[in-house]
Amino acid sequence: MGDNVALGAEGERIAAEYLTAQGLSILERNWRSRHGEIDLIATDRGALVFVEVKTRTGVGFGLPAEAVTAVKQRRIRLLAVEWMRASGRGWPRLRFDVVSVLLERGRDPRVDHLEDAF
Repeated sequence: MGDNVALGAEGERIAAEYLTAQGLSILERNWRSRHGEIDLIATDRGALVFVEVKTRTGVGFGLPAEAVTAVKQRRIRLLAVEWMRASGRGWPRLRFDVVSVLLERGRDPRVDHLEDAF
């Protein structure tokens, strides 16, 4: 389990750096409630963006983004509502993105950013 946690943390670090380089501002990392966790919360051109990061070391089990199932999407939406209530702010636009990080041995990380993924 420790290896998966370290892999996930590395993927989230890479994703946050990538998104920042693309002009997004990271508000929160690993925001948790009793219902789950949102990997990254950011702003992008006036939109509030909830980001699910999926990291893999290969594609034997499919592309990382394919792991964001309908059940996971529903949970992230519920967590987003919870975060917004706790923040006390309204946002004119919301977006749910997925960042896929592929960390294959001997290669540079491959980052795919799916804006408005669900």
